[in-house]
Amino acid sequence: MKIAENFKKIFFPSEEPTHHFTLPANNEVVPNNNKVADEVDDVKEIFPSIDVNIDYIKVKYNLLINSDIMLREFILTARNKQYRAFLLFIDGMVDIDLVNNYVLKPLMLKNSANSFEGNQNQVVSEAVTNNITVRKVKKFDIKEYIYNSLLPQNNVKIRTEFSDVFSSVNAGACALFVDTLNIAFDIDIKGFKSRSVAKPENEVVIRGPQEAFVENIRVNTTLIRRIVNNENLIVENLKIGNVSKTVCSLCYMKNIANDDLVAEARYRLNNINIDYLVSSGQLEQLFEDNSKYSLPQVIATERPDKTATHLLEGRIAVLVNGSPYALIVPAVFIDFLESPEDNNIKFQFANLLKLIRIASFLITLLLPGIYVAITSFHQEFIPTELLFAIVASRASVPFSIIFEIIIMELSFELIREAGLRVPSPVRSNNWYNWRPDNWSKCC
Repeated sequence: MKIAENFKKIFFPSEEPTHHFTLPANNEVVPNNNKVADEVDDVKEIFPSIDVNIDYIKVKYNLLINSDIMLREFILTARNKQYRAFLLFIDGMVDIDLVNNYVLKPLMLKNSANSFEGNQNQVVSEAVTNNITVRKVKKFDIKEYIYNSLLPQNNVKIRTEFSDVFSSVNAGACALFVDTLNIAFDIDIKGFKSRSVAKPENEVVIRGPQEAFVENIRVNTTLIRRIVNNENLIVENLKIGNVSKTVCSLCYMKNIANDDLVAEARYRLNNINIDYLVSSGQLEQLFEDNSKYSLPQVIATERPDKTATHLLEGRIAVLVNGSPYALIVPAVFIDFLESPEDNNIKFQFANLLKLIRIASFLITLLLPGIYVAITSFHQEFIPTELLFAIVASRASVPFSIIFEIIIMELSFELIREAGLRVPSPVRSNNWYNWRPDNWSKCC
């Protein structure tokens, strides 16, 4: 009893927690310590003051704690004028060489692009009439000048809200803030490591492409576009998850897919209200009609050629960033009995293989029940000699046939799970210890 009481005191203390607070008087104003945090959360648009932007970003990204968030302050040179600026990016998710050579170097160093003597205005056109020179001059704009002359990047966007800037930075982009400008330049210089394209592991074919999807969504869309090779392929980007903001791509053929089907898929994706999305398996359960049904309603494939084939048939594919599988809708029953290799062989052999798969499906589904029904209730269907052999083999078995079938099904599932989940070094060591040639060494 003492041991139980001590255990209860350690893990379940009975003392109520002490709260240190005071009740204010009727006219006393209580200071709100969370006012700064509330004001920070309410901010949406970028400030024109660079100091305010720096303070806000330091609070949002917890720069005193985070070690991989980089905030690089420097002096920007434009037309012999200097402006305060800073870069915001995540170390490990950007290409450092691109940051140094194609972002910081054009902005900081003096060169022919940003060194201009004399008038700061730009001459757009010039015409001479009756010895009179007429020039059309455009006033110097630091925003357009940086965008057009100082950022040699192919993907630069102008952002006006902090939420868009943070989403891009979290995805591997770089944000440039300049003093006196209430905008930020979103520079796409992703450089994080990703897995290269490899062979499919679950959908292996003999004749056909040997490429599979990877975790990078842009690589996956590139694989599909290379196979489809048509300008009517539409790839729409959507963000799912209130916290994770996972990027998903809705792919379809504009001139083939049904517009109502595309609208329904877009509506379902835009109305998914969850905190985070990390895999295509989660999206499959949220995307289908009714997740309570055991029959699959969505095709999940790791092959780009199979996905491209379904897109050309008028279906829709959904890709999730971070998942090497594509979700294809709508799906019918016969789709799960087909193989990507059926398109690479003659139709006679493809139909024969499809019939074999249908027969295998029926045997797998019905054979256990037929065996129980015949051996327990309809023994007259069994030949006499086979019936005697079955009875003799079951003479020493204390279980019923139904219980044996259930145990057999569970054993198959356990073997399958063990083959998938147990690490390969463990399986190798166990196989070595149980090999017959190893027994002789031990004995």
